[in-house]
Amino acid sequence: MSHRRATPLETVWVEVPESAVEPYEAALRGACATVGFFVDDATRRWRIEGVKAVGESEAELIGGLAIAAMLSGVEAELTREATAAEGWLARTHAAFPEQPVGRRFAVRGTHLTGRPMPGRITLTLDAGVAFGSGEHGSTRGCLIALERVAFRRPRRILDLGTGSGILAMAAARLLRRPVLASDIDPWSVRVAAENAALNGIGRLVHCRQGDGWGDPALRAAGPFDLVFANILARPLCRMAKDLAAHLAPGGTAILAGLLESQARLVLAAHRRRGLVLEGRVREGPWTTLILRAGEV
Repeated sequence: MSHRRATPLETVWVEVPESAVEPYEAALRGACATVGFFVDDATRRWRIEGVKAVGESEAELIGGLAIAAMLSGVEAELTREATAAEGWLARTHAAFPEQPVGRRFAVRGTHLTGRPMPGRITLTLDAGVAFGSGEHGSTRGCLIALERVAFRRPRRILDLGTGSGILAMAAARLLRRPVLASDIDPWSVRVAAENAALNGIGRLVHCRQGDGWGDPALRAAGPFDLVFANILARPLCRMAKDLAAHLAPGGTAILAGLLESQARLVLAAHRRRGLVLEGRVREGPWTTLILRAGEV
């Protein structure tokens, strides 16, 4: 009998001030399967950590850290620690109980065996996919924002940078509409499609790999009545023109992945393109913006 050895894993992390969170988060996300954020309330320094297979994605990690240092002006030391695959999964399961979000949703991992929370739309995800599991404040903010705008019954819906697919699935379940879920990362596209199938809405969530608004098929599917973009502050600012151009009159954009200190910058970029602030959701240090296009 042959015994398959578990892939050795390691946890890597940096500690940075709030101003450097965005570029270092992007650096770790480019190399790690999961990324988490922690803030020390006493020092206000952030620990950004990820889990990856030992020896994999080293060029992406080192290159990403160099770019983060250049963009932020902060040189952060990378720390590594061996992580037992079985122990990491057990800790992930322990830290991922079923979570109510807002008034309508509940997020639970595939490892849970009890009955789902009654009276809520249950979104089931693999607990090993940390980002987009419903634990992160930006994901929670987007789900709460969706509840606030659902009364408009948007028809054409886009989840840009879908990740685990949780927002696309939530919109499909709540609104019973088809949703286009796009991501530049082929692994994310595969995971989102698997999650949609797991939740019985594979026919409603259409997952596509593409480079954001640069994807001709994505542009052709618009204009959109509702767009989710749970990304990062600087990419959101760069995409403001394209978002405004592909948002239907009266359409709604839910923008997230922002620290409170970054919200003003992102809001200003979109106001210059004619969008107006309709509301915001705060979850810890994270802010979600609800923007709306003008009516024709």
